[in-house]
This record gives sequence, C-alpha cells and structure tokens, in this order.
Amino acid sequence: MKMKKILYIISLVFAGMIMSCENFLEAPSQSTFDESLIFSDPTLAASAIDGIKVPIGETNSYRGRYLTHYGSNTDIEWNNSSPTTTNNARYDLSRYINSATNTDMNTTNNAWAQMYSGIERANICIRGLRTYGNPAPGNEMGQLLGEALTLRAIYYSDLLKAWGDVIARFEPVSSETMYLPKTSRDEIYKQLIADLAEAATLVAWPNETSRTVNTEQINKAFVKAFRARLLLRAAGYSQYPDGIRRSTDPDLTVAKLYPIALQECKDVITSGTVRLESTFEGLWRKNCMDMTVDPDPAGWESMWEIPFAQGRGRHLYTYGVRHRSVDQYTGQAQGGVFGPLPNVFYDFDVKDTRRDVTCVPYEYGTAVNSVAKQQLRALNSWCFGKWRYEWMDRIVTSTNDDGVNKIYMRYAEVLLMAAEIENELTGPSAAAPYLKTIRQRAFKSDDWPTKVDAYVNSLTTKEQMFDAIVKEQGFEFCGEMERKAALVRWNLLKTKMDEAKVKMDNLRNQAGEYADVPTNLYYKYVADEDGQATKLDIYGLNRGETADMSGSYSGVLNDWVGPTKIEDTRISSLYVNNPDLNQFWPIWQVFIDASNGMLTNDYGY
Repeated sequence: MKMKKILYIISLVFAGMIMSCENFLEAPSQSTFDESLIFSDPTLAASAIDGIKVPIGETNSYRGRYLTHYGSNTDIEWNNSSPTTTNNARYDLSRYINSATNTDMNTTNNAWAQMYSGIERANICIRGLRTYGNPAPGNEMGQLLGEALTLRAIYYSDLLKAWGDVIARFEPVSSETMYLPKTSRDEIYKQLIADLAEAATLVAWPNETSRTVNTEQINKAFVKAFRARLLLRAAGYSQYPDGIRRSTDPDLTVAKLYPIALQECKDVITSGTVRLESTFEGLWRKNCMDMTVDPDPAGWESMWEIPFAQGRGRHLYTYGVRHRSVDQYTGQAQGGVFGPLPNVFYDFDVKDTRRDVTCVPYEYGTAVNSVAKQQLRALNSWCFGKWRYEWMDRIVTSTNDDGVNKIYMRYAEVLLMAAEIENELTGPSAAAPYLKTIRQRAFKSDDWPTKVDAYVNSLTTKEQMFDAIVKEQGFEFCGEMERKAALVRWNLLKTKMDEAKVKMDNLRNQAGEYADVPTNLYYKYVADEDGQATKLDIYGLNRGETADMSGSYSGVLNDWVGPTKIEDTRISSLYVNNPDLNQFWPIWQVFIDASNGMLTNDYGY
C-alpha cells in the first residue's frame, strides 16, 4: 500500500503504546504489543516508523494549523484576507498579535500537542530499535533508526521555529518526566545536530534502497541538507528572553558550525543524487500533480515532503490560486488566502522565469455552465501561482482538503546555503558558482551572459554577495513560508518588513523604483490548454507597457495602480506589533494550565 494511502491510518503496532493526542502530558499506557516483538521484526518496525508521521495529518496539526498559519507576514508575503483593525484569531498571528488564548490555536489537539505526540512515537521507536533491533549502517534496522531520529528532529525543528525554547523530551514519557519545564533551544539544537550526524551514517542515499525511492521517505541527502539548515539556524540570531542575539554557547558559534554545514551541503551536491528541476514551472507542476498513484520518486529537487492522503492537507486550499466556485478544475472553491506583497512582481527581473510562476494577478470567477474564466484581482491581493488546481491531475472533491504534499526542503536551498556559507568563510568568489546555478535555472540561456555571469561577477564584496543571496532567497522561495525563519536568523525581520512598507507606498504612488510601473491594464481572453477562451492575455503588467491598447484588447482596468489601490491600513497591517519582539508564538494557555506549574511564557505574552 502506498504511503499517500496509509498516512492517516494509525498503525496497529502503536495501539496502546502512545499517549493521547488530546493531552501530551498523559503518560502512555502499557503497550498491547511487546516492544521486543515489534522492534526485532523489520516489517513491524517499519510500520511503527511510518506511524511517527501520523500526527502530521491530524485536524489541528500541520494540516490545518502549522502549515497554514506559520510563516507570514514577511517582506514578500502576507495574508490577503487579514483585517486591518478587527481582531481575528487566524489573522492575528500573521500580524504578530500573539496571545496564549488565541481561539484558533488554544486547543488541546493543536500542533503543539500533535508534535509532541509525534516525538513520543519517535522516542518509543528509537528506544525499541536500539534495544532490540541491532541497528547499524547498511542494515535495515539502521535505516529505520536513522528515519526515526530524523523525524523526531523535524518535529523539534518546527517546535523551535515557532516557539523558541520548548520542552526537551528525548526519552518516552514516564511518571517521573510527565511534567517538565522548558529547555534552552541551544541544548535542543545540539541534540538534534548530533542525532542527524548519526542518522546520516545510517540512512541510504536517494534510490539506493527500497526505503529511499520516493520523496515521502527519509534519505541521506535530505538528512545532510536538513542538518545544514539546523546548523545555520543554531548559529544565527533569534529572540531570547534577554534580547535578540546569537547563542552564547561556545559549541554554537558561526566559526564552529558553518564549516560543518558547508561540508554537509558539499556532500549533497557532489553526491549527484538530487538535482534542480530543469524549469521552475516544471517543479511546481510536478508538485501539484502529486503523483496520485505513487509518491514522487526520489532524486529530483524535492528532498523530502510532508505526505498527505488525498483527503488531508490544505496547501492549495490556502496558498493556491483562488477559485470562486466549483469549476472545470476543482470541486473546491478556495485558494488565495495568502499571496505575495504587491511590489514583489515588480521587484523580479522581467526576464526571470520565476516571476509569472510565483505572482498571479488573477483568480477564477464564478463558473457558468461549470466553466470559470480568469478575472483580475486588485493590486493589493495577488495570488501565489506555485500551486494551481488547474495543474493537478485529479479533481479535488473535499470541501477543505486537497491532499497535495508540502515540499519540506528542496535542493535549491542547499545551493543557497552553500553560497551563503562560502561567502562568509571564504568570500564572494567561492559563493559565486552556487548562486550562478540558481540563476541559470531562473533565466533562459540567452540571458545568462548578463543576468547570471555579469550580475554575479559584479558582487565583489562579502556585503554585496550577502545582500544578493538575501534577495535571491526571496525570489526563489516566495510563498513557501521559508522567509520568516531566514530573516530571523539573519536578524533582518523587522528591517526588511519596514523596507517592504516603503516599497508598497512607492508602488501605489508610482515613485522611486516603481516610477515606470503602468497605471492601466488591458486584457482579453484567449484559449486555455483545453481550447476554451478562459485565459487572460494582459498588457500593462510589465514596466514601461504604457501604450493605449484599447484597439487590441477588449477590456481595460483603469487605475490598476494608484494612491488608493494599497490603503494605508493594509500597509500598516503587515505587522501590528514589532515582529522582532514577537518572533515566536506563545505556548497556548491549555498547555500552560496542564503543566502543573512547569511552563510559562516569555516575551510579555
């Protein structure tokens, strides 16, 4: 049975073994299966490892809370529906209004509880495999142990990203450890870094074994890349109770961690086991198609994906191009909840092929006779275009789930991390080849002499190269909700968001770098891939397209750009509270109340 089919089925080997998902503080009951039986048998052990992923798909876990709530707003992304003055639990988090009693999050089955449920499952598997499985590099039980260590690190990585200091649980819960205080994130990072070093010796490269043939399973390339990500984060800036700073732990310095992270990146790059997809659009079409029968095969750009059954997961529902009704492409009227900031389209180079994939100025209107047409949206409410129902190879029938996997990490990040580290340790000339590789995919080969070679070669100082990498990360990952964590570790979150506010003000006034943005859009309908006249052909989106095209286009949208098209309240809603002082979510009150006095919130929450 394929992983996409079995993820939401709780494996029997975990019956009675794990704590309740309703309250992570409950001690686990006695197993109905003996651990010595489960973890000495490769088939049963493999089912237990796959069961570690089950909490991901629970209703208020990654599916409908963590992946749909964490990551906005930033300098390139925002919530299109965010109210500007009215409190709303779902949108308050986007605007950095953090409350432990947020009604969308303050539930006992929230992501915090589900992550600790996954950690408990992993802890049981790790204990069982070490005790009964004789795991070692090259054997089946070693692969499974490496997977368990990595899956636990994934849960902890996301806990640290959202909450900062959290509870450290690296053994199954006992009566003595039922109630624990928070542990410094520094200590947890060190444990995860060590765990992933071990895991990398145990798991196979992509396509090397039957356990590493698809993107829903853990492989060595992903483990090494993921470890590099955590090494950079551990050495980076973040908000501590005493201020924004790097760690003071001597084991977590830039000088110590960056060389290790660079070697991990180089190991992945030289392995030849993963690659960039040949086109940026092809990458996202492949993700949207989601290989309905089988998961995506390993070895392409996606290094590991959060797997969802077809009736779970809300990525297109949240981040896809908006559809106003059931139509020829979807049985689900949704999408467009988040989108790029209105200036982002104009910040891209006009020849950058990522631009039109990432930024979409239209939605699909209400269907007539089951067929919907594209229609223009307002300047202040673009859609992300990386996820499109029209690119799927099936019709979504669920009311609020689409089943498309979330790409958790892709090879492009490895190249950008390598560029960043080489620039820091050696200088821009060492970083240049990695940045060039990213931009070669972004531009057509005819443009490489100017857009790749000349551009990158002009970056002759560390500062110039670093600034270019920060920009490139935004162009490459816009909409993937990776930007916030990157800005945090660079100590640029508020700085870049303030720059974005200025950019939006300049855009609406067609001033400064946006002086040549056209005022009006002209449009007409042309045939789509199915031969129906539902697709917009638009003139006026590109800088300098200012001619009167009313004789060639059937429609015109006057004043697409203008002083009233991005309201003051919308610009100010990018953040309400200082994002630098609100980098983390509070621990929700239900877990504070259930902690026997062991948990408290920092940062004035």
